[in-house]
Amino acid sequence: MIDVRALRENPEPARASQRARGANPGLVDEIIEADAARREALQAFETLRATQKEVSKSVGRASKEERPAILARAKELAEQVKAAEAAANAADAEADRLARLLPNLVVDGVPVGGEEDFVVLRHEGPAPRDFAAEGFEPQDHLALGEGLDAIDTKRGAKVSGARFYYLKGIGARLELALMTMAMDQALANGFVPMMTPTLVTPQVMGGTGFLNEHSDEIYYLPADDLYLTGTSEVALAGYHADEILDLSDGPKRYMGWSTCYRREAGSAGKDTRGIIRVHQFNKAEMFSYCRPEDAAEEHQRFLAWEEEMLAKVELPYRVIDTAAGDLGTSAARKFDCEAWLPTQERYMEVTSTSNCTTFQARRLGIRERREDGMAPVATLNGTLATTRWIVAFLENHQRADGSVYVPDALRPYLGGLEVLSPVGR
Repeated sequence: MIDVRALRENPEPARASQRARGANPGLVDEIIEADAARREALQAFETLRATQKEVSKSVGRASKEERPAILARAKELAEQVKAAEAAANAADAEADRLARLLPNLVVDGVPVGGEEDFVVLRHEGPAPRDFAAEGFEPQDHLALGEGLDAIDTKRGAKVSGARFYYLKGIGARLELALMTMAMDQALANGFVPMMTPTLVTPQVMGGTGFLNEHSDEIYYLPADDLYLTGTSEVALAGYHADEILDLSDGPKRYMGWSTCYRREAGSAGKDTRGIIRVHQFNKAEMFSYCRPEDAAEEHQRFLAWEEEMLAKVELPYRVIDTAAGDLGTSAARKFDCEAWLPTQERYMEVTSTSNCTTFQARRLGIRERREDGMAPVATLNGTLATTRWIVAFLENHQRADGSVYVPDALRPYLGGLEVLSPVGR
């Protein structure tokens, strides 16, 4: 949630942010008007209530002749106060509803536009391989995974439906290897490892900003009034809800390891083969609570840690600055790392890191005590490894015989294996 007082004093940055996102700048004026109506209704209620208290106090001092009129006035005021309180509550609810519709304000430098308007900051890692020069046609990750007996989508669909799968044998070991390597890196950089809940309340899910435009992506259990999380960011953001943090020694950093669930609504026909876009996957997620003035620097650290992981896996990738219209509700800026996918000749997102400034903390009541009083903290998140990494790993490190090279950094996590060999060879 945005700071309504700051919005009132200077609404233009919010209007500019909405224009950059391709969203309605008029929402800013609606919020300001609703806030004015809220304050006016509250003032009217408080004025009537003060008058009611004075009249009630005067009953005991009134003469016998004056008392009936004063009692009648007190009764009339009680009804007016009740109506004014209801009006104030309704105005407050409407102002809050509108304020929660406004996405976070994008920071300076974020590209304007939609999904295709990102800016490529740089290319990193080894150069994409020229398979034609190597003398063979690359297989896609599913064909390689089936050859390794590592991925089984047919039985996944039989048991759970489309976009479910089994990782088995070396596939299961490979995912655990990537996730464990991510945890070791997080530990080395001061993160507290967390196995997080994957079911959260509407208050926590809404507080992180996922119940706006992304609500159709989320699995909801109406009998329990709980949501399945699509990232451990949600549970980690809720971990310190309604708390006062001590950040005097620097950011509080957590790494969440969890299974994630996404409905993938609206993605029919996109990446349906294999395990690129699935309903269930595992993810290692970094999360930080820090002071707002330190958030931009912390964001760069998160990106560097993501790139450190990608370097260990020896993947060719690019770093993009996501355009405003493609940011989630809570993000003020987002950098993605996209790995090269040889069989599709395109880049595919494998990590994402977002600076959410104070947006989530305001909604969740997470503050710190500072010299000038209480203030909301900033929150950031970033990916260290996911199931999807297996896709890029297999395709980029394949050999002509269907085997797959294992980078040096990953070998200790796979019992020293240097090559993954097809089953039966």
